[in-house]
Amino acid sequence: MIYKGACHCGAVTFEVEAPDQIDVQDCNCSICKKTGFVHLILPKSKFTLLSGAEALTTYTFNTGVAKHTFCKVCGVKPFYTPRSNPDGIDVNLRCLDSVPSSIARTQFDGANWEQHAHTLAHLSKE
Repeated sequence: MIYKGACHCGAVTFEVEAPDQIDVQDCNCSICKKTGFVHLILPKSKFTLLSGAEALTTYTFNTGVAKHTFCKVCGVKPFYTPRSNPDGIDVNLRCLDSVPSSIARTQFDGANWEQHAHTLAHLSKE
Protein backbone atom coordinates (compact mmCIF):
# COMPACT_ATOMS: atom_id res chain seq x y z
CA MET A 1 0.00 0.00 0.00
CA ILE A 2 1.13 3.58 -0.63
CA TYR A 3 0.61 6.05 2.21
CA LYS A 4 1.01 9.80 1.73
CA GLY A 5 2.20 12.07 4.50
CA ALA A 6 3.29 15.61 5.26
CA CYS A 7 4.47 18.02 7.88
CA HIS A 8 1.85 20.24 9.55
CA CYS A 9 1.97 23.11 7.04
CA GLY A 10 2.23 20.85 3.98
CA ALA A 11 5.53 22.29 2.74
CA VAL A 12 7.10 18.80 3.01
CA THR A 13 5.20 15.91 1.43
CA PHE A 14 6.20 12.30 0.98
CA GLU A 15 4.88 8.82 0.39
CA VAL A 16 5.86 5.44 1.77
CA GLU A 17 5.17 1.91 0.68
CA ALA A 18 4.17 -0.25 3.63
CA PRO A 19 1.92 -3.24 4.23
CA ASP A 20 -1.63 -2.83 5.51
CA GLN A 21 -0.46 -4.42 8.78
CA ILE A 22 2.54 -2.68 10.32
CA ASP A 23 4.65 -2.70 13.46
CA VAL A 24 5.65 0.63 14.99
CA GLN A 25 7.78 1.52 17.98
CA ASP A 26 7.03 3.90 20.85
CA CYS A 27 10.39 5.06 22.17
CA ASN A 28 11.18 6.58 25.55
CA CYS A 29 14.44 8.33 24.61
CA SER A 30 14.85 12.03 25.36
CA ILE A 31 13.90 13.35 21.91
CA CYS A 32 11.01 10.94 21.22
CA LYS A 33 9.40 11.61 24.61
CA LYS A 34 9.35 15.33 23.89
CA THR A 35 8.18 15.10 20.27
CA GLY A 36 5.72 12.19 20.41
CA PHE A 37 7.37 10.49 17.44
CA VAL A 38 5.89 7.04 16.62
CA HIS A 39 8.46 5.08 14.59
CA LEU A 40 7.75 3.34 11.31
CA ILE A 41 11.21 2.22 10.16
CA LEU A 42 11.46 1.22 6.52
CA PRO A 43 14.09 0.61 3.83
CA LYS A 44 14.94 3.89 2.03
CA SER A 45 13.65 2.34 -1.18
CA LYS A 46 10.12 2.42 0.31
CA PHE A 47 10.24 6.22 0.82
CA THR A 48 9.80 9.03 -1.73
CA LEU A 49 10.09 12.72 -0.91
CA LEU A 50 7.46 14.38 -3.12
CA SER A 51 8.07 18.03 -2.25
CA GLY A 52 9.79 20.32 0.18
CA ALA A 53 13.46 19.35 0.15
CA GLU A 54 14.26 23.07 0.39
CA ALA A 55 12.01 23.37 3.48
CA LEU A 56 13.94 20.74 5.45
CA THR A 57 16.61 21.42 8.03
CA THR A 58 18.64 18.86 9.96
CA TYR A 59 19.44 18.52 13.64
CA THR A 60 22.05 16.12 15.02
CA PHE A 61 23.32 15.45 18.52
CA ASN A 62 25.42 12.94 20.47
CA THR A 63 27.06 10.67 17.84
CA GLY A 64 25.70 12.67 14.88
CA VAL A 65 24.62 9.47 13.07
CA ALA A 66 20.89 10.20 13.32
CA LYS A 67 19.80 12.99 10.97
CA HIS A 68 16.65 14.53 12.44
CA THR A 69 14.92 16.39 9.60
CA PHE A 70 12.43 19.14 10.41
CA CYS A 71 10.28 21.46 8.33
CA LYS A 72 11.74 24.98 8.60
CA VAL A 73 8.25 26.46 8.26
CA CYS A 74 6.19 24.57 10.89
CA GLY A 75 8.87 22.72 12.89
CA VAL A 76 7.39 19.23 12.48
CA LYS A 77 9.70 16.21 12.07
CA PRO A 78 7.82 13.93 9.64
CA PHE A 79 10.77 11.55 9.03
CA TYR A 80 14.47 11.18 9.71
CA THR A 81 17.48 8.90 9.29
CA PRO A 82 17.67 6.89 12.53
CA ARG A 83 20.87 5.99 14.31
CA SER A 84 19.62 2.41 14.70
CA ASN A 85 19.02 2.09 10.94
CA PRO A 86 21.20 4.59 9.05
CA ASP A 87 20.52 2.58 5.89
CA GLY A 88 16.77 3.21 6.25
CA ILE A 89 14.21 5.91 6.93
CA ASP A 90 12.06 6.42 10.01
CA VAL A 91 8.65 7.95 9.35
CA ASN A 92 6.47 9.45 12.06
CA LEU A 93 3.25 7.44 11.90
CA ARG A 94 1.44 10.57 13.13
CA CYS A 95 2.40 12.40 9.91
CA LEU A 96 0.70 9.95 7.55
CA ASP A 97 -2.55 11.21 6.03
CA SER A 98 -4.15 7.79 6.52
CA VAL A 99 -2.91 4.91 8.59
CA PRO A 100 -2.76 1.18 7.92
CA SER A 101 -5.74 -0.86 9.08
CA SER A 102 -3.70 -2.85 11.59
CA ILE A 103 -0.99 -1.31 13.75
CA ALA A 104 0.99 -3.23 16.36
CA ARG A 105 2.79 -0.93 18.82
CA THR A 106 5.93 -2.09 20.58
CA GLN A 107 7.55 -0.22 23.44
CA PHE A 108 11.22 0.48 22.71
CA ASP A 109 13.61 1.36 25.53
CA GLY A 110 15.52 4.13 23.78
CA ALA A 111 16.51 5.60 27.14
CA ASN A 112 18.87 2.60 27.26
CA TRP A 113 19.58 2.72 23.54
CA GLU A 114 22.95 0.97 23.51
CA GLN A 115 21.47 -2.21 24.99
CA HIS A 116 18.44 -2.36 22.67
CA ALA A 117 19.29 -0.78 19.29
CA HIS A 118 20.22 -4.12 17.73
CA THR A 119 16.56 -5.21 17.97
CA LEU A 120 15.64 -2.65 15.28
CA ALA A 121 18.32 -3.42 12.68
CA HIS A 122 16.12 -5.77 10.62
CA LEU A 123 13.43 -3.12 10.00
CA SER A 124 15.35 -1.27 7.26
CA LYS A 125 16.23 -4.40 5.29
CA GLU A 126 14.46 -5.27 2.04
